[in-house]
Amino acid sequence: MSNQHGHKARKRFGQNFLHDPGVIERIVRSIGPKPDDSMVEIGPGLGAITEEILAVNPRLQVVELDRDLIPVLRTKFFNYPEFRIHEADALSFDFSQLVTDRALRIIGNLPYNISTPLIFHLLAQSGVVQDMHFMLQKEVVQRMSATPGDNNYGRLGIMTQYFCKVQPLFEVGPGAFRPAPKVDSAIVRLVPHKELPHPAKDLKTLQAVVRTAFNARRKTLRKALATLVTVEQLQSLGINDGLRPENLSLADYVQIADLLVDAGVEHPEADEVSND
Repeated sequence: MSNQHGHKARKRFGQNFLHDPGVIERIVRSIGPKPDDSMVEIGPGLGAITEEILAVNPRLQVVELDRDLIPVLRTKFFNYPEFRIHEADALSFDFSQLVTDRALRIIGNLPYNISTPLIFHLLAQSGVVQDMHFMLQKEVVQRMSATPGDNNYGRLGIMTQYFCKVQPLFEVGPGAFRPAPKVDSAIVRLVPHKELPHPAKDLKTLQAVVRTAFNARRKTLRKALATLVTVEQLQSLGINDGLRPENLSLADYVQIADLLVDAGVEHPEADEVSND
């Protein structure tokens, strides 16, 4: 499906272009850009949100992978001399290189096929970020904001909440996009904690514990974490080994990871299976 610029949305980039003016206005209002903010947009597409941000913040920078879109964006925004386009893959892009005197405000309508790894990539750089506003698949936002005991609760939610306050803002139906995706979308605001509420002694150990647990999310902790900790160790932390991984809080997982670090277990291996 082409649009007025003749650009066909590409499946391999997971492109769905936003075209509903009411939704665009609501997103921009939620972001609340200021003229001197250090703003970065990931995957501007045809510039629907870009246009509204540039009107307020002419120094906006964007990261775009689809090289066919770059001339479209250059032409459309030629009268903004400070507008910068980085032709790059956001998954491997070093966002810290864009930091000058203020933390970054990152925004984007993220392609569904890369949203989870991209969120992890950005969380690792959250120290240079003021806030992030993303349009994501509704289910991804539900997973990011889930609490213990919730079906959607898992690795993505725990690690996002380790670094950020997660605020789901509003949902967006498929009709706001061309082509219309087969799923509902939602806008989420992520604000990195000024001070981590539950800092782990070693982040890689925490990630390994969480990943190992949720690779066996239907099992009890006793079985799910059998390769890492003993029942006695779990009980020494006051954690019931008969619970399931989805019943533990972020603070519980940090306790388990710290126990491993104290016991001299550095970065335990976790099976790379889970995507949640």
